[in-house]
Amino acid sequence: MNHAATSRSYLFVPGDRPERFDKAWASAADEVIFDLEDAVAPAHKARARDAIAGWLDGARPVWLRVNAVDTEWFADDLRLASEPGVAGVAGVMLSKAEAIPDELTALHQGRGVAVIALIETALGLAHAQEIATAPAVQRLAFGALDFQADLGIEGDNDELLFFRSQLVWQSRLAGLAPPVDGVTLALGDEAELTRDARRARRLGFGAKLCIHPAQLELVHAAFAPDDAQRAWAQRVLAAMQAGGAGAVALDGRMVDRPVALKAQRIAATPAGGGPPARLRA
Repeated sequence: MNHAATSRSYLFVPGDRPERFDKAWASAADEVIFDLEDAVAPAHKARARDAIAGWLDGARPVWLRVNAVDTEWFADDLRLASEPGVAGVAGVMLSKAEAIPDELTALHQGRGVAVIALIETALGLAHAQEIATAPAVQRLAFGALDFQADLGIEGDNDELLFFRSQLVWQSRLAGLAPPVDGVTLALGDEAELTRDARRARRLGFGAKLCIHPAQLELVHAAFAPDDAQRAWAQRVLAAMQAGGAGAVALDGRMVDRPVALKAQRIAATPAGGGPPARLRA
């Protein structure tokens, strides 16, 4: 099931740590990603694939982050998601996406497997429009750390503002759900995590990659309107309904269609709690 529009958190789990698989599935994460790329050392790639294959179950679908197309591991990673009889793969996150390979397009056409394209390089960003409009792609995500390394950028705030906004823009043009922002590495620093998640939301992102279950509650709260915003949205919608067509005045300000659309979006956004998107009916 496509939960992209409501999924706010994507929790990474190292593919070679099977003792964490059940805990990740039982967490509040909207989506769970079994990582075969950065979290797994080269010598452990095969072990990780075997561990994931032994856990996969159609009743608990997860995403697979596969290694980049130009690596020696890509074909074996993709085979894990495409072999006949394999169930439980909700989709594939493509690392360092610079184009959507034919193999992923065929997997989408044959089995409906969706793709999240992880933009982590200058070339990937340059090709964002083509990637976003590929039939298999469900969502774009921003791999900020690798992107910084690729471009020699120091800093994760204003230094990356232009690039983050590009992904928001291209996602909107392609009709995709808002993109997914990158990870916050500072475990235990609630203030930094909240700042990062709120910044992502202000820029137009709709979700965030997470590296620990302890990050989920704060991320969900950051992507949900607070009580004051919800109250404002309800007052705007009530004023528009009472005023009929056109603009109305509220609190000394003009309220017209764009403001009403913002209010509708806020009112429709789920609260921070509740069941994960992957478990909603």
